[in-house]
Amino acid sequence: MAAEIIHPNTQDTQDTIDPVDAVFALHRGGKMEVRATVPVRDADDLSLAYTPGVARVCTAIAEQPELVNDYTWKSNVVAVVTDGTAVLGLGDIGPEASLPVMEGKAILFKQFGGVDAVPIALACTDVDEIVETVVRMAPSFGGVNLEDISAPRCFEIERRLQDALDIPIFHDDQHGTAIVSTAALWNAAKVTGREIGDLRAVISGAGAAGIAIAKMLVAAGIGDVSVCDRRGVVYDGRGDLTDVKAEIAAVTNKAGLKGSLADALNGADVFIGVSGGTVPEEAVATMAEGCFIFAMANPTPEIHPEVAHKYAAVVATGRSDFPNQINNVLAFPGIFAGALQVRATRITEGMKLAAAQALAGVVADELTAQKVIPSPFDERVAPAVTKAVAEAARREGVARR
Repeated sequence: MAAEIIHPNTQDTQDTIDPVDAVFALHRGGKMEVRATVPVRDADDLSLAYTPGVARVCTAIAEQPELVNDYTWKSNVVAVVTDGTAVLGLGDIGPEASLPVMEGKAILFKQFGGVDAVPIALACTDVDEIVETVVRMAPSFGGVNLEDISAPRCFEIERRLQDALDIPIFHDDQHGTAIVSTAALWNAAKVTGREIGDLRAVISGAGAAGIAIAKMLVAAGIGDVSVCDRRGVVYDGRGDLTDVKAEIAAVTNKAGLKGSLADALNGADVFIGVSGGTVPEEAVATMAEGCFIFAMANPTPEIHPEVAHKYAAVVATGRSDFPNQINNVLAFPGIFAGALQVRATRITEGMKLAAAQALAGVVADELTAQKVIPSPFDERVAPAVTKAVAEAARREGVARR
């Protein structure tokens, strides 16, 4: 039986909220606020921070628009934009219900990357309207983090925004997941004495994360990778493919596999789950000896770690209560910090790969099967990713300083 959804504004829901519940207590009043970075103690301070002094800064920016990066917060602030259509594992719950997640994202930007972020939940889901809205807001921000926007619209929204704007546009559900997964896979291969080019991977899920992971693994030199959706393996020539799936089919599945996810897993070296659902143990048992299982659905992994450890040399999940957590917070704060540091016009594939390499390198001398990826609280992570992304932006010619 499907669970009943009780809307948050009903009296029934209000009655069920425990006033001492730690989660609700933490969220009461929101999780963030705006603070001034300069004092306004007297008339002199006021004249500098606001009128008349501020007019001189405005005039200078009007004459030299690039000065906005030096004399406002623009160069260190990111818009965290959603339409509330794919929030966590909750699905299309709307913009208001998405705000606790967007606030959370914003405080992670600040804590782990030193980047200011503003949560923006849009009351529209049309691609044209979202693109137009973000383009109109863009003068206020140094970058845009797209969040929890459902596929396949998310692909077009990101592409069109990057074409229209000269600031970094980054859909974290795609690229953050791909970067952390790739870093973990590099280290899993290293700890077991293998090369990524010798591996055949199977990805369960052809949404935002699954497509992005497949693209990054191809760029990283994976031996082969197949993507599976609800209908099975996404292969070149399958008649029901969207444009996005057709594009990924053309560069994956060298083995020419067809059939179900279970068929694809037979003899596979790597399972990457970003879809939910449950993979039967009998299918897991057909994977190659010493395989890797990254079952990242939350809160219930596609393959429970107790099952995965029967067959796999390295196991990772999206959960914090098991080793090897694939967590996007390892990527996005440092990626934006590096991109903003050099005022990059975009985040390139090279910058994403550099971030993955830097992330993998943080624990390169500490590798075990239980530690192929750093903890989100490892203080080395953000500086390493920031530096690598900034250097890559300069190499790729998208840095403006």
